[in-house]
Amino acid sequence: MFLLILGVLLWVAAHFFKRAAPDLRASLGEKGKGMVALALFVSVVLMVFGYRMADGAVFWGRRPATVGINNLLVLVAIYMMSPAPRKGKLLAGMRHPMLTGFALWAVAHLLVNGDVPSFILFGGLLVWAIAEIVVINRAEPDWTPPVPGPISKDFIFIGASVVLLLVIGYIHGLLGYPVFG
Repeated sequence: MFLLILGVLLWVAAHFFKRAAPDLRASLGEKGKGMVALALFVSVVLMVFGYRMADGAVFWGRRPATVGINNLLVLVAIYMMSPAPRKGKLLAGMRHPMLTGFALWAVAHLLVNGDVPSFILFGGLLVWAIAEIVVINRAEPDWTPPVPGPISKDFIFIGASVVLLLVIGYIHGLLGYPVFG
């Protein structure tokens, strides 16, 4: 469980580094980008290994209805994290589509994973995504939405999102986490 908690904390720290210590981050220049990227990579490795090693109380598990809802929410989350909000029309007026999609992804995983390690991993990342939105909105209250693109771009990204969901589901199945029931 320690590795899992450490991974989530490192993820949060790496993402908040620029906001918490802007002068230090600016003084690092391009080297700072590499350091943050390395910290994020290490955090993902820690979260993956920590989650696979962790065990804890189970409060609920997968049900056919929650699996279907999970898959639909993950599909929407993938679409929100794609370039669609900047290049398409449907989400052009949304300020934080990637972070909202990430939060939706976390909620979807909590629906089908009701154990303590999942609360730490997905719950921790959900809290981070919401906190990140709040911090950004307070630091930069003025925001101008991008000019909407054509709706045809949205359909392209919806198709790509479906393909990506199938690939992710296949990989989850190979790892022992069947996604499609």
